[in-house]
Amino acid sequence: MPHSGADPAPGQDLAIAAESLYLVNLMLAPGLGFLAIAWLWFKHRGTAPVLARCHLDQTFWVSLWGGALIVAAVAGFVLLFGLHSEWTWTYVILYFTCIHSTLIMFGILGLAKAMAGQPYVYPLIGRKCD
Repeated sequence: MPHSGADPAPGQDLAIAAESLYLVNLMLAPGLGFLAIAWLWFKHRGTAPVLARCHLDQTFWVSLWGGALIVAAVAGFVLLFGLHSEWTWTYVILYFTCIHSTLIMFGILGLAKAMAGQPYVYPLIGRKCD
């Protein structure tokens, strides 16, 4: 249910933190951002308000999927073309340009929804909220 009004929705601060850390993980500090998301998720997954739990679940699981996708894609390109092939690096750059930037865009939408006090489910790889 969309939140309206001047008061923050229950769990909105935690939802904003989760979405911000998701973007930090993708753009500024890969790995460190994920560790912070994982810590928040393990600490609050059972006790957080519904809005925060939704955003925590989204950012945690989509980060896992994103990490698995990048490892699988790069490994697949290396296996197909070899480590020293120009095609390997062409496809890795294309992956980052298309897929990684799409995940960033979804993270920006998730942050906007968290700031508005609304739930958000990432398309395709997001998990349904409670």
